[in-house]
Amino acid sequence: QVQLVESGGGLVQAGGSLRLSCAASGSIFTINNMGWYRQAPGNQRELVAAITSGGRPDYADSVKGRFTISRDNAKNTVFLQMNSMKPEDPAVYYCNADIVARNSGGGYRRSDYWGQGTQVTVSS
Repeated sequence: QVQLVESGGGLVQAGGSLRLSCAASGSIFTINNMGWYRQAPGNQRELVAAITSGGRPDYADSVKGRFTISRDNAKNTVFLQMNSMKPEDPAVYYCNADIVARNSGGGYRRSDYWGQGTQVTVSS
């Protein structure tokens, strides 16, 4: 069993900052790409930022220069530092990870995992 648990969402004023965390736990062999997605009401889920196992980040144009993704491989954790938050940033933010897990039969299985989501709200 593999789980992704997010934390750090909440209410922030426009122009303010929030830091999201997502920790993966369970029978993990290795974690490949990790990322953050968001979904606002009425919208499709969209990629916000992603990071490779080697630490190379990629960002949606809408957050470049404001958000920073990072990861701690020793702790199986990915972070999203969100600065200069704007009225268009509110959404449920989801953590995603491409994980190779050990199964009960002694083998390995690669799957895409999602966190439960954390609400981010921006007040004007």
